[in-house]
Amino acid sequence: MKEFLTEDFLLETETAKKLYFEHAAKMPIIDYHCHLSPKDIADDRVFKTITEAWLEGDHYKWRAMRTNGVDEEFITGSKSDEEKFTKWAETVPDTLRNPLYHWTHLELQRYFDIPDILNSSTAEAIFNESSEKLKSTPFTCRGLLRKMNVEVVCSTDDPIDDLKYHKQLKSEEFEVKILPTFRPDKLYAVEDLNAYTAYLTNLGEVTGVKINSLDSLLETAQLRIDYFHEVGGRLSDHGLEQLYDVDYSKTNAAASFAKLMKGTTLTLAETHQFKMVVLVELSKMYHAKNWTQQYHLGAIRNNNSRMLRELGPDTGFDSIGDFSQVRALSKFLNELDTSDQLAKTILYNLNPADNEAMATMIGNFNDGSVAGKLQYGSAWWFLDQKDGMEKQINALSNMGLLSRFVGMLTDSRSFLSYPRHEYFRRILCNLIGKDVENGELPNDLQWLGQQVENICYYNAKNYFEFE
Repeated sequence: MKEFLTEDFLLETETAKKLYFEHAAKMPIIDYHCHLSPKDIADDRVFKTITEAWLEGDHYKWRAMRTNGVDEEFITGSKSDEEKFTKWAETVPDTLRNPLYHWTHLELQRYFDIPDILNSSTAEAIFNESSEKLKSTPFTCRGLLRKMNVEVVCSTDDPIDDLKYHKQLKSEEFEVKILPTFRPDKLYAVEDLNAYTAYLTNLGEVTGVKINSLDSLLETAQLRIDYFHEVGGRLSDHGLEQLYDVDYSKTNAAASFAKLMKGTTLTLAETHQFKMVVLVELSKMYHAKNWTQQYHLGAIRNNNSRMLRELGPDTGFDSIGDFSQVRALSKFLNELDTSDQLAKTILYNLNPADNEAMATMIGNFNDGSVAGKLQYGSAWWFLDQKDGMEKQINALSNMGLLSRFVGMLTDSRSFLSYPRHEYFRRILCNLIGKDVENGELPNDLQWLGQQVENICYYNAKNYFEFE
C-alpha cells in the first residue's frame, strides 16, 4: 500500500519518476491563461490569512462547500476568515476523489511545507501556521510566483482596461512577465441592450471614437488591440457557448448594429450573425499581429438565477453545456483560412463528448507555417482533473501530435494554484512512463525527456513568442 502524496505521487513506474524528476519538475511555468489580478501583483499584496489567499473568489471550493451543506454566510458571507476556513476544512474530507482533495494538500505542501491532512481537527493549527507564513516576504503575491518558478503570467483583461498595472510591473522590471490578454466578449454581448450600449459609451470614451456604426466599433477594437500589443499582449481569449452555423455578412451586421443604436433588440438570428461577423473581423486583426486566439467553448453559465441576483456571475453556478460545436467551428476556421488570415488558435472544449472532435478539427487547418499552429487546448474547468487530463492527452496523442502541445495553464484566480502544473506534469510523465514499460515506446530517456520538457515549457515559449 502506498502512502498518500509522497514524492512519487501519481508516478507509477520508474520511467515516469525519471521523466518527472529529471525533466518535468525543473521546467519554469508559462501560465498563458489565468485570471490573477494584475493589481495584486503590482501592489505585491500581502494576504492577511489563508482564507484570503485560498477561498476568495475560488468557486471550485464554494461549490463543494454548498454541496456539503455549508451556509452561504461561511462561503461568500460575513463570517470571519477563521470561521470560513474551518468550514472549508470540515468539507475537505468529503471531497475524496474530487481534484480539490489533491490540490488542497499539494498546495499546503508546496507553499507552506505543511504535510498534515486538512480536516476539522487540524484546521486551527493549519490556519494559524499558513496565515502567519503569508505575512512574510516570500509569500507576497510576487513571492508566490517566484516560489513556483513562474516565468510568464497572461492575465485576462477587458478591452477598456488601461493596463496600468501591467505597465507598472514592466517599468519596475519585475522578473516575471505579467502580460495582458484581450478578452472582448463584451464587444458582441448584444443580448442585454442596456448593458451593451453602456459598454460602448465607455469604450468610446477610452478610444476617443464616436461609436455609431459597425465600422467605428471595429475601429475601436483595432485601437485597443494595438494598445494591448504595445504593452506586451500577444493573446486574445473568447468565452462562448458555441460558434454559430449561420450565413453572415458585414452588410447585415452593419444593419443590425444600426438597429441596436436605435434601441431595438436584435432577433436571435440577427444576434448570431452579428457575433460571427465581429469574431471574424477580430480574428483577422489577431492574425495581422501574429497573436494567438483562444476559444473556450461549451460552458452554460449562470444557471441559478436566484444566486445570480444575490451574488453575481462567476460564483459557482456554471456547468457543462450540450451545444453543437463542430460544423460552425469548421466554417469559422475555414473562412479565415481561405484568405490565409487564420491566426494561431487554441481550442478548449468543456463537454468531454467533444474531445475527439476538437482533436481532429485542429488537423484540418494546420498548414505547416507554424508547428502546432492550431492547438487542442489543455483540459479545461470541469475537465481539469486526472481523468480529464488523461483523456485530453490521449485524444491529442491518438489524433494529433502530443509532441507539439503547448501544455498546461491554471485558468485560476488564486495565487496558490500553481501546483496544478505539477499535477499535469506528473500525469503526463506517468502516461509516457507506462507506455515505455509496456513496450509501446522505446526506452530512450534522452529523447522522451526532451519531449516532456517541450510539452511542459519549450513549446509554449516558442509558440507565443513573448518579448
